[in-house]
Amino acid sequence: MLEKIREYIQNGQYAKIRSLIAEMNEADIAAMLEELELPGAELVKVFRMLPKSLAADVFSFLSLETEQMIITSLTDREAANIIDNLFADDAADLMEEMPANVVKRLLAQTTPETRRDINHLLQYPEDSAGSVMTVEFVDLKEDQTVAQAIEKIRKIGIDKETINTCYVTDPYRKIRGTVSLRTLILGEKTDRIGDLMEEKVITINTMTDQEEVARMFQKYDFDAMPVVDSENRLVGIITVDDVMDIIQQEATEDIEMMAAITPTDKPYMKTTVFETWKKRIPWLLILMISATFTGRIIQGYEDALAAYAVLTAYIPMFMDTGGNAGGQASATVIRSISLGELEFGDIFRVVWKEFKVAILCGVTLSVLNFAKLLLFDRVSVQVAVIVCLTVVLTVLVAKLVGCVLPMLAKKVGFDPAVMASPFITTIVDAVSLLIYFQIATRVLHF
Repeated sequence: MLEKIREYIQNGQYAKIRSLIAEMNEADIAAMLEELELPGAELVKVFRMLPKSLAADVFSFLSLETEQMIITSLTDREAANIIDNLFADDAADLMEEMPANVVKRLLAQTTPETRRDINHLLQYPEDSAGSVMTVEFVDLKEDQTVAQAIEKIRKIGIDKETINTCYVTDPYRKIRGTVSLRTLILGEKTDRIGDLMEEKVITINTMTDQEEVARMFQKYDFDAMPVVDSENRLVGIITVDDVMDIIQQEATEDIEMMAAITPTDKPYMKTTVFETWKKRIPWLLILMISATFTGRIIQGYEDALAAYAVLTAYIPMFMDTGGNAGGQASATVIRSISLGELEFGDIFRVVWKEFKVAILCGVTLSVLNFAKLLLFDRVSVQVAVIVCLTVVLTVLVAKLVGCVLPMLAKKVGFDPAVMASPFITTIVDAVSLLIYFQIATRVLHF
């Protein structure tokens, strides 16, 4: 397919491209436009071939970079037509990333309703429920009949994000209940909405963090949830497709932070080498500087290492084992915090559990290691005891540090993912060396 379209573009057979694209799904068209990797002018030319009824739907599936490039290449009238046909939340996301002068020019060409909806969404903090909600929903009144409700849905439903769930409000826009389209279709035409609606409504506040929004969707298993302001007035809804984007964004951010990378919104192949360098180098510098403490510790015991050179051989093992053990604990705790399974009040239960796990893991590793040291490495019993005691204590310290630091970070307002494997490994490396040399000093009396 891609090769065929490239061939048509090269030969200027744009009519064939138009007929071929028109039969495709909107998401597939957007993916194809991205994969073609055409120069800006060529991409805009292909995009202009789309029927007007299809263009806005395809546009909403494109990456933000491609959207910006296309929207700034179109005429004001063409751009306004695209924006007017986007859902308000998608249009607001686009406007949020564009220069103020471009936003002002584009909004001036849109309808008053579109301008109002976009400006309304842009006032909310980034990553809040208000910033990701859409204002296109169907609201009904308690005294309406089923027939009146269905007639209203027929008139306005085409422009709404979803009509599967309708929201019942009072004259002050306060939410009173919900009613599903299924209930309306199965009900009698003369039934009152107030008699059919579900009054137990779970709502989201506009200022709720988007990560908490995702957890609420997972908990209640809804396709859409209403968003209310501080006065409990219905101002928008969040749908499950928005939540899928949130989950992907939050998971990507956590993974990057756990790998000591400053999070970025761009896909990997869209990020330049310089941008990637800027995201990675700060943490590498911090970790490198902090690792100098490990070197200082080794320098402080140079004489001991010279007298017992065999001790040097086991330093990498302690550092790797401690880093791995701490990484296991931190990954488990960070994930549990992100899923809402752990709060700071659970810290003592977590510490006690990790303490028991650490003892079991440490003893198991030490027993196996003791046999290896005597049978294969042929070291003295004293050295074997030093190494095995260090393994037990290193694993214990690593797991306790790995579970406590993420919970402390969450308590003071930091992202727990910051306290992930690279950061914990640096701490545990220094501690394991101190433990090792302190035990060796006492056992070998040097």
